[in-house]
Amino acid sequence: MTPRLQVVPGTVEDVPAMLQVLDAAVRWLVEQGNTGQWGTEPFSVNPKAVAANERWAASGGLYLARVDGNVVAALVVGSAPAYVPAATEPELYINLLVTDHSPSARGAGRHLLDHARAVARERGVTQIRVDCYAGHGGGLVRYYERQGFTATDSFSVDQVNGPWAGQVLRQRLETDHS
Repeated sequence: MTPRLQVVPGTVEDVPAMLQVLDAAVRWLVEQGNTGQWGTEPFSVNPKAVAANERWAASGGLYLARVDGNVVAALVVGSAPAYVPAATEPELYINLLVTDHSPSARGAGRHLLDHARAVARERGVTQIRVDCYAGHGGGLVRYYERQGFTATDSFSVDQVNGPWAGQVLRQRLETDHS
């Protein structure tokens, strides 16, 4: 029997589960030789990262993908961060999309992106944007392109260990004229 994936709103009480998914993603990235995206330190031991996730959870923009009650992925939507070019029209911004890489999480990212599209339509906006790591061969950029996004602006964020290469992607949504 295939596990059922449910997308549910998250709260501050879900931050520990969200951090577990982020920590699992960091471990997986490191195993892939990708230390440039999120480094090597678990999010759960970084006070700034914990505080940022608590703010996101309190914002009302956190959604979780659960399989058999377990959190396997997280989505945060809200406003664009200051480091990306400002939108020229109303939008919904994806601040975070993270999945673990367990077999039960397969397809969870796509389901959460579908949920982001539904939230955008409910809010009456016809554009969603996201930014992601553009390094390590651009695999994450290609993932979003396969999900219907188009790359727009490249950017770089200065960090202690060098610049972090980023890419903004946009997707236009059809409007419902019914």
